Amino acid sequence: MTTFRISPTVADAFPDTLIAVVTTAGLNGREPWPHTAAAVEGLEQDLASGTWSPADENDPRIEAWHTAYRSFGTNPRRIRPSVDALGRRMTKKGNLPRINPAVDSYNTVSVRHGLPAGAFDLDHVTGDIEIRYADGTETFTPLGEPDTVENPKPGEIIYTDTTDVLTRHWNHRDAHRTRVTENSTHVAFVLETLHATRDGHLLEVAAEELHSLLIPHAEATTVHYLTRQQPQATI
Repeated sequence: MTTFRISPTVADAFPDTLIAVVTTAGLNGREPWPHTAAAVEGLEQDLASGTWSPADENDPRIEAWHTAYRSFGTNPRRIRPSVDALGRRMTKKGNLPRINPAVDSYNTVSVRHGLPAGAFDLDHVTGDIEIRYADGTETFTPLGEPDTVENPKPGEIIYTDTTDVLTRHWNHRDAHRTRVTENSTHVAFVLETLHATRDGHLLEVAAEELHSLLIPHAEATTVHYLTRQQPQATI
């Protein structure tokens, strides 16, 4: 069992935070996921036709993350929140990157709803997962760079387990160790908002959309929500 936890200091600094944690057991990423493929293609068609476009940094959903990044010393125009970077890439190229069905699922939901999303392969997580301020001694190996080791800045918000950092700058970039591949079976997906009062319903809709894409390809799924009042869940 793994416990997800928002540290008290982060919860106090961002009291309207709402995080959905969607977990799977027995996930099969080696078979076709037609509903995910259709969702990706549909979003790309909507962009091409002009009926939809990704949220940009002037959108309140993205602007909130830029403000949060600045509060812990990160320049969000140089190191962008994941959803901002993904939306900018999609606007420029006209399509989403194809990684594997699980990653494609959360990328699509993320950019469609303007909410940061990520995932961890729980079979490679050690101990519990906490969102907290870094002290600067932690280590991080970026996704796709297995020979690189970084240290977060003191005061930077990170996801971490008992080994090292899982995500830097709250939701900018995930770690290589816990990356989700086509072989991952036990996965935790996260969706986040800093303004539950305004966007809580949107996040719940997005979590259910992601959940529905995962259900046909998993033996079991669960959805948990973390808030300041309920800052942890065991999955």
